[in-house]
Amino acid sequence: MLLNSAEIAAWVGSFLWPLTRVAALVSVAPIFSARMIPRRVRLMLVLALTWAILPFIKSTPIIEPLSPAGVLVVAQQILIGLSMGFLFRLAFTALELGGLMIATQIGLGFASLIDPQNGTQSPVLSQFYTLLGTLVFLGLNGHLMLVQLLVDSFAVLPIAPDGVDRDLLWILVTWASRMFAGAVLISLPAVASLLVVNLAFGVMTRAAPQLNIFSVGFPITLILGLLIILYSLPTLLHQLNNLFSEAFQSVGQLLGGTG
Repeated sequence: MLLNSAEIAAWVGSFLWPLTRVAALVSVAPIFSARMIPRRVRLMLVLALTWAILPFIKSTPIIEPLSPAGVLVVAQQILIGLSMGFLFRLAFTALELGGLMIATQIGLGFASLIDPQNGTQSPVLSQFYTLLGTLVFLGLNGHLMLVQLLVDSFAVLPIAPDGVDRDLLWILVTWASRMFAGAVLISLPAVASLLVVNLAFGVMTRAAPQLNIFSVGFPITLILGLLIILYSLPTLLHQLNNLFSEAFQSVGQLLGGTG
């Protein structure tokens, strides 16, 4: 059997270009890119997802992988995968920022541990909210919906030298503001309640200057902060649902109006 260069390029490209898009998504998407997952496991996951997605790809361009056009195709696939994963990463970053704001308000900003998912130090409350968001994301089958979006992306944005439009990339920029808004909404019940508590401590200090407000106020603020976090969990679940829904809608807009 004789093979020419065009057939070899078609075979290599049919697996290489979907592989780069899947690998880019897995490298930044939450849960899939966790540092606790060994690299070999992530590599096997990328290969398995690529192999499962191949039957859904209708056609691939016959381009030499090492040619300038082939390098441009690889760059476009990486950009598409990174954009999709980065949107969901921003949603989880909103949880981390919300936990940081609450931890600073109740006096637990100094209590930090190594985050096993990101490999960096973060407050304990940020890790708590991130873990809760991860459980909600998995409970809503968000990981399966993310894989479905990845499969649909090959139909909406087929493998070609031109991929995501420049105007659609502004969705990533505008979603950064949504990240801060989500963090404020998540931390708003605790921050607003503790603001009232701090105002009460201020009045107490003015009324009784001899009272050592630091020794009395810190444990009270800590206990009230934990109670506020406990009773605000139903509101948090509603915020998480809205945050993840908007993330999926933004990915759909990034892919050209789907989702």
